[in-house]
Amino acid sequence: MTSDNGPFVIGFFDSVFREGGVRQIGEYELIVKLGDYVYELADGIEDSPFPRSARVYLDDWTSGEKGWLRKFYPAGSDIAHYELTAGSEKVLQWIDSLASRRFIGTESRLQTCFDLLRQIVQGVETDSEVRISELQERKRQIEREIERIESGDIPMMDQRQIRERFMQFKQIARDLRSDFTAVEGNFRELDREIREEIALWDGNKGELLEQFFGDHDRINRSDEGQSFRAFWDFIMSPDSQEELSRQLDRVYDLEELGDLRSDSSLRRIHFDWIEAAEKTQRTVARLSGQLRRFLDDRVILENRRITEILDTIEKKAIMVKDHTLAGDWMEVEESKVQLNLPMEQPLYSPPPIQELLSKIEIEDEQDIDTSALFNLVYIDRERLLRNIEQALEDRSQIRLDELLEKNPLEQGLAELLTYLLIAEMESFASVSEDVKDLICWSGMEDRIRQARLPRVIFTRRSTHGAS
Repeated sequence: MTSDNGPFVIGFFDSVFREGGVRQIGEYELIVKLGDYVYELADGIEDSPFPRSARVYLDDWTSGEKGWLRKFYPAGSDIAHYELTAGSEKVLQWIDSLASRRFIGTESRLQTCFDLLRQIVQGVETDSEVRISELQERKRQIEREIERIESGDIPMMDQRQIRERFMQFKQIARDLRSDFTAVEGNFRELDREIREEIALWDGNKGELLEQFFGDHDRINRSDEGQSFRAFWDFIMSPDSQEELSRQLDRVYDLEELGDLRSDSSLRRIHFDWIEAAEKTQRTVARLSGQLRRFLDDRVILENRRITEILDTIEKKAIMVKDHTLAGDWMEVEESKVQLNLPMEQPLYSPPPIQELLSKIEIEDEQDIDTSALFNLVYIDRERLLRNIEQALEDRSQIRLDELLEKNPLEQGLAELLTYLLIAEMESFASVSEDVKDLICWSGMEDRIRQARLPRVIFTRRSTHGAS
């Protein structure tokens, strides 16, 4: 904002990333848009105020001194992409707040404040009687409202109340989409702090490994990580997505909104949330993988250094092996003779001789138990992956317990563990530790087995191919 071309940069970022509704854009496309933007600004001016090329501007904006844009290469692509940094998002939001608003709603925001305070107070109340009495009071209020509606007294919002609440929803929805950029930036900062701890570690390697593997999930366990996980579990629920789509369709059908309905981007805002959250999810997974590889590389370098030191010691020992040392060159304090009595030595015990039968004669009528040969269990992982893909042909996602209703376990606990291994290793699966699902299957002798597991959700590969 204090740079010479601050208005030019802010206007370009707003037109591409905010008005265009994109979070990341390829380098070639961004260069074309910047060239067109500069041409429109300099149209009719003899000496252009922006003489540098578009690529030079982008290199300047992504430099460490400015950091207005982040340049990166998506997985599986050799074309550079750009996205706004958290600081640039904050600048654009602040510029939006400076614009004069024709209507400032206070009722809906006051109601939101009361709702938030009520949720906090109810969420920390430990007295069961108090919570029950509050629930009963809410129940009585709902019953009174039902009686009013049944009697024909149906309260309706007027146009002012509808527009006020829609404008507040619009602001919160857009801020939420921009917040994901800040969340990703904080995750990268946390990853950088962990790397610095590893780089400056002065203890032994065992303590470093113990601390890292005992606390390798710090990104997910941070406050932002837990909040993001709760958002991800909610937004990825099919019921939540259907409800959001249904509510947005009903709101956009209201004539009272008037010209506010012209902004059709909000009609699919929840899909923008999913796309932004999915990108953040991939970032967290990529940071965790990079952090593990970073630690592995350090361990390899340390082992290599130890080997080099041992080699140096061996070479020096060989160099001095023929040298005769004069004088006293070593002192041993309190030396004494170590005595070992003959009777202290263990007696010789001959090893047992095992007779190996290479040829076994079997009578014709002799029964041999061969069941042990067939007790080995092999789980076909490809078959389980096909079960998941077939279940996702007509839907975008499916939970593990729902999948097992369609494809019951054939090999018991071992097959269930293989499903969990797939969920841990593959990027198209997510695991929610906050929600537990009960899975049942039939074991030996038709006994029913049960297992309560964290919720596992498989999503269609087409939406996760980039990861």
